[in-house]
Amino acid sequence: MDAVFSYAGRTDAPVAQSLPMRVGGFGGVEGLAEYLRREGIIHVVDATHPFAARMSGNAIAACAETGTPLIALERAPWQAQAGDDWRHVADIDAAVAALPDDPARVFLAIGKQTLAPFAAKAQHHYLLRLVDPPEVPPPLPQATVVIDRGPFHAAADTALLRDHAITHVVAKNAGGAGAEAKLIAARALRLPVILIDRPALPPRRVVASVEEVMAWLAHADTDRGV
Repeated sequence: MDAVFSYAGRTDAPVAQSLPMRVGGFGGVEGLAEYLRREGIIHVVDATHPFAARMSGNAIAACAETGTPLIALERAPWQAQAGDDWRHVADIDAAVAALPDDPARVFLAIGKQTLAPFAAKAQHHYLLRLVDPPEVPPPLPQATVVIDRGPFHAAADTALLRDHAITHVVAKNAGGAGAEAKLIAARALRLPVILIDRPALPPRRVVASVEEVMAWLAHADTDRGV
């Protein structure tokens, strides 16, 4: 099967893959549609992060424009368990509003793209876990940066939250086992979690496992895919 793996380019050293790889954006819906036509792509697998709404939306529109079959590989969202203290919010702004007014110590487990809104509550100290060292200081007056790459483990995350005296956790409901450790740690330490719900997307075919994706490809006349 002739295929190409596409990275967004958000990290400096993406994990190597056993497929040819391209890095960077396509230039919106039209750019992606042109790429699909130019490269002879006849099937698309959207395996982006559940919060990569723009890329997923562009894929839906570009595949519709070009008549290219599309399937999304999406892990199931996390579900609260006994002992969890979760507050679900719709987006980043709602997560900022949900933080207390009194100074707190917040583990901000949301990546580097959407940190700036939290400067509105500058009274808090923020613990940031990033894949790459930031090129410029975080846009927060009080912040500690930890550089690490998942998958993460519950014991280590429990120690991290305890060592930094964290009182609140803010996270995106990405699902999957690789980043669930912070929620297990928050449960063990009885910490409140502000959990950001996934963005809404237009209807599309969604599966939860690589095996289902491969079965979909195996039942298609597949020459080239991305």
